[in-house]
Amino acid sequence: MDSLQLRDFLESKVSQYQTSSFIADDPISIPHRFRNKEDIEIAGFLAAAIAWGNRKAILKSCNIMMDMLDNSPSDFVKNASENEIAHLSSFVYRTFQGEDLPCLIRGLRHIYISCGGLETLMTPRNGESIKDVLVRLRSVLLPFLSQHACKHIANVEVGSAGKRLNMFLRWMVRPKTEGVDFGLWHGISTSELMLPLDVHSGNTSRALGLLQRKQNDWKAVEEVTSALRQFSPDDPVKYDFALFGLGVYEHFS
Repeated sequence: MDSLQLRDFLESKVSQYQTSSFIADDPISIPHRFRNKEDIEIAGFLAAAIAWGNRKAILKSCNIMMDMLDNSPSDFVKNASENEIAHLSSFVYRTFQGEDLPCLIRGLRHIYISCGGLETLMTPRNGESIKDVLVRLRSVLLPFLSQHACKHIANVEVGSAGKRLNMFLRWMVRPKTEGVDFGLWHGISTSELMLPLDVHSGNTSRALGLLQRKQNDWKAVEEVTSALRQFSPDDPVKYDFALFGLGVYEHFS
């Protein structure tokens, strides 16, 4: 395919996969359970934090997690007692172990009480990039995280692709017109977002000639997002739906 054909192909796949029917089987269904902005943010952040592996297992564990937060994640983060937070140590999902959720809740409490919330903390300042934002988020959370828990917050400074964090930003920033993402945060332009690169979108991108780098790391994120900006400068990450759908549902590679 030439460039125009490739753009049209991807646009057709965006239309196919970027629909409200996509929500039910995806971790984004977890924040869609809520209406309050801070509930959506916190539920989205925590759901994204464990969004790897089998999607049915992810959703099952996410729902257990929300039940443990009394299905009011914002209130729990701000007001739970230390004993209530300690009880979260029974939550386990794959490599997400008992100490990890209490650590994240304490870190989120600090962010909402002392940093103005996730939106304020993660909004670029003075020409910052999304990479700068993700570095700041990790630096703020680190004092509250155990050595094990810090593994769940991507370190893009050393090359991590930051897939789950970029996915969370996509959820918060992209407009809600298609009924999938939320469009809650207005201080970040959709043009600034970076592709939530994983094995599926990486393999599809390479098959389509959008990505040459072999590793799924931050340099690969920059490379493929730059290629997608040639098709949609204002919203390159909308193609996340196309690349993911082609990989997962059509086994395109």
